[in-house]
Amino acid sequence: MEMVWLTALGVGGATVIGALIGFLFKKPSHRLHDVILSFAAGVMLAAAVIGLILPSLEHGDGWTPLLVTVAGIFCGALCLNLVDRLVPHLHKLTGVDLEGHPEGADRLSKTLLFVIAIAIHNLPEGIAAGVSFGSGDVGQALTVAGGIALQNIPEGMVIIAPMVAVGISRRKTFLIAFGTGVVEVIGTLIGYFAVSLSTVILPFALAFAGGTMLYVISDEMIPETHAHGSETGATYSLLAGFALMLVFDFLLG
Repeated sequence: MEMVWLTALGVGGATVIGALIGFLFKKPSHRLHDVILSFAAGVMLAAAVIGLILPSLEHGDGWTPLLVTVAGIFCGALCLNLVDRLVPHLHKLTGVDLEGHPEGADRLSKTLLFVIAIAIHNLPEGIAAGVSFGSGDVGQALTVAGGIALQNIPEGMVIIAPMVAVGISRRKTFLIAFGTGVVEVIGTLIGYFAVSLSTVILPFALAFAGGTMLYVISDEMIPETHAHGSETGATYSLLAGFALMLVFDFLLG
C-alpha cells in the first residue's frame, strides 16, 4: 500500500513539476502561444492514441473491445461538447475580467476546455496505474506508472503558458494545474481499491478520455493555432510534441 501511495503522489506530482517548469516561460507572444499550444496538441494526440485508445483495445476478446472503444471515443467527444457549452460560465472562477472583450472571452473558453480535457484524461490514467498495482505485478505496475509520470511532465508544462496568456493569475494557474494532478492521484487509489470493477470500466474510461482529447484537439486547439499566420510553425510544433511522446513510449516499451 505504501508503494501505491508513493506512486499516486509521483504520478500526480509529475504534473505539478511540469507546471513549475512551465512558469519559467514569461507571458508568450501570440506566435509563441500558438507554437506552445500546438506542442500541447501533439502531446495530447500521442497520449490519446498511444496511452488511452490503443490500450483500450487490449481488453477483451472478439469485437467487444473495438465496440467499447469506439463507443467510448464518441461518448467522450459528446461529453466535452456539452462541457464546451458550460465553460463560459466558469470564467468568473478564473478571476479574469473580460466584460466587453468577446475575443478574449473566446480564447479563455478554449484554454479552459483544453485544461478540462487534460483533467478528464488524468482520471483513467490514474485508474490504469492503480489497477496495475492491484493485479499484483509490481514490475509492470511501475512501468505503467513511470510512463504516465513521464508524459505528465510535458502536459503540466504546456497547460501553464496558455492560461497565463489569457490573463489568469499565476497563483490560480498553479492551483488549476495542481488540481489536474490531484485527479490522477484519486484515479490511482480508485484503481487499486476496485481492481475487479476497474478492469470492467477501464477500457471504456480510457477510450472516453481519448475521445475528449481528440475532440478538443480538432475542435479548438488546431483551429486556434492556425488562425494567426503561424500555421507552419504550429504544424511542426505539433509533430514535435507527438514525437516526444513516441520517444517516451519507445524508451519505456
